[in-house]
Amino acid sequence: MARPDKTAAVAELTEDFRTATATVLTEYRGLTVTSMKKLRRALGENTKYSVVKNTLTKIAAKDAGVDLSADLLTGPSAIAFIKGDPIAAAKSMRDFAKENPLLVIKGGIYEGKSVTPAELMELANLESREVLLAKLAGAMKGSFAKAARIIDALRIKMEASAPAPVAEAPVVEAVTETAPEAVTEEVTTPEATPETEEKE
Repeated sequence: MARPDKTAAVAELTEDFRTATATVLTEYRGLTVTSMKKLRRALGENTKYSVVKNTLTKIAAKDAGVDLSADLLTGPSAIAFIKGDPIAAAKSMRDFAKENPLLVIKGGIYEGKSVTPAELMELANLESREVLLAKLAGAMKGSFAKAARIIDALRIKMEASAPAPVAEAPVVEAVTETAPEAVTEEVTTPEATPETEEKE
């Protein structure tokens, strides 16, 4: 491999180490191209599975600040850089290895620490993040429903034990009768006539 190609390969591997949530190193000796494609499909689009050169991988791991044991870099190696759910990817690798014994899981890196094949299998036996979240949501829903029932029961109990409300006396509005308007009659005084004046 020419030097510029090696530099580019190391840079790519370094970036893969830095961005992966977990890394699994395998030996793929004896696996066919078809089997490798099947494994890549099983791992999903969030995992990059690549055949690597051990010397370049060692340099890239060092550049990325990953403590990779030399034991993991022996024989023909391929690495799964997991960028999604590590548990789901570990399950896929475990299931694939059961059907294809030629895939040997050598170990890996999880949460910045080296893990053995046995520890990876323990990780694979855990429930996936989606299942755990679904269970948590179900438990929370059940707790909320239970709390709602308790609150409702308390409300009913309080309403039953509360004293009956005292009926308020009806408010009688004072009715004031208005006096009929005084009728004023015009009193007319007869005007003095010449006849009346003579009689007087």
